[in-house]
Amino acid sequence: MTDSRSAVPDWFDAEQTRLIGRVCTGCRSVFFPPTIASCRNPGCDGDVLEPHYLSTRGRVWSWTRNHYQPPPPYVSGDPFEPYVVVAVELEPDGLVVLGQLSPHSAPVDVGDEVSLRTETLLEDADGVQLVWRWCSDHPGTGRIAS
Repeated sequence: MTDSRSAVPDWFDAEQTRLIGRVCTGCRSVFFPPTIASCRNPGCDGDVLEPHYLSTRGRVWSWTRNHYQPPPPYVSGDPFEPYVVVAVELEPDGLVVLGQLSPHSAPVDVGDEVSLRTETLLEDADGVQLVWRWCSDHPGTGRIAS
């Protein structure tokens, strides 16, 4: 049996297909990635943050096509193929989160709804590393194709 695991376990729960942020217990502000030690809200002096699962659906806020191969430790296919990075607004959480658009996604445009999915980043001797990607099952205007 192949071992599957999240490529970024503190940020992404691949089993539940959920991004993991942090929420301030004082003001309820939500943060991602979960790498902070105290609340960043300037109107709050809270220092207790709890894990918080982010929304799995959002709207494309912006996007770009990446035409260069990222340096290590990032992994990309060989040969390298350009890919789309989308900024997705998660309205319930008050955040915009970046992620790749799934190559299996229907074409999307700014304002279209997308959902989180778990996909394989790479397979190696240690097993399968899983990542999150955004995907739409409903085609938008088609400006952004994976």
